[in-house]
Amino acid sequence: MLSTEQIIDTMSAQGLRITDQRRTLARLFAEAPGYLTAKDVYDYMGKKYSGLSFDTVYRNLRVMQELGVLEQIVFEDGVKFKSHCSQDHHHHHMICLQCEKTYPIAFCPMDMTDMPEQFEVVKHKFEVFGYCKDCRQEMGAGDGKEGPTLHLKPSKLMSHEYDTHEPAGKSQ
Repeated sequence: MLSTEQIIDTMSAQGLRITDQRRTLARLFAEAPGYLTAKDVYDYMGKKYSGLSFDTVYRNLRVMQELGVLEQIVFEDGVKFKSHCSQDHHHHHMICLQCEKTYPIAFCPMDMTDMPEQFEVVKHKFEVFGYCKDCRQEMGAGDGKEGPTLHLKPSKLMSHEYDTHEPAGKSQ
């Protein structure tokens, strides 16, 4: 997760004026343990900065996301933000739908994709949603022994076939 200083340095390097409000935003996201909605941020900021508009908060969240210091995820209950994990390398996540913990995926699925020559990828995002072992255990689903892992079937990925949970040879 990025530190307050890393967030501020990135914003400053991109020409953003570092106001007290932006310092507070940087600190909030550097210290937040999970995802925050724009309303969460607005409520927090409103306690310190009376008269702050929701539009101002949302605009700053968008700018921070575009600069790569915040990650934006769309959950079933809306859009949420959190500090980007790292500026050092590109990676993807598995995200628990219950507790919102994230687990890094150790490789990029795009590296296994055969892209057509007519298409140039400029950015991509890969997210896997499910339930971590602790939440599965709390929900009474399974014994919780297995942690989150992503199993790929390279032959199916390369041929653009998808696992439909049917026995081999019976997929359409």
